[in-house]
Amino acid sequence: INAEYMGKKERKARANRAEDVVTREYTINVHKRIHDTTFKKRAPKAIKAIRQFAKEAMGTEDVRIDAHLNKFIWSKGVRNVPYRVRVRLHRRRNEDEEATEKLYTLVTHVTVDTFKGKETVQVKDD
Repeated sequence: INAEYMGKKERKARANRAEDVVTREYTINVHKRIHDTTFKKRAPKAIKAIRQFAKEAMGTEDVRIDAHLNKFIWSKGVRNVPYRVRVRLHRRRNEDEEATEKLYTLVTHVTVDTFKGKETVQVKDD
C-alpha cells in the first residue's frame, strides 16, 4: 500500500504499529513546569508533569513512574524539587489480558553529571 494515498489516521496507525515498542531518553525541565506552585504541592505537581510529558511524548494513556525516579524528585523535599531530570521512556506492550491499552510507558531515572549538550536519544534495546 502506497503511503501517499493513505489518510492521516491510516498513516499514523501503520507507523505506530511498526515501531510500537521503543525507548528514548529525554531531559525534562521540571522547573518551568512547577513555576508559581505552592510549596506543599511542588513535588506532587512535578510527578504529574513528568506523567503528562511521557503521555504526550509516547502517546500512551498508561504511564508508570519508577520508584527511583519518584525518590529523586522527592530527594530534596516537597518544596525544593530538582530543576531538571533526565529520564528514559520505555514504550512497552501490556502483558495484562484485561487491560484496555495495548501499550504502556515506563519512566525511569537516568543519572547524569551535567545536563549540558544532552539531546533526545533513541536507545537501542538488546
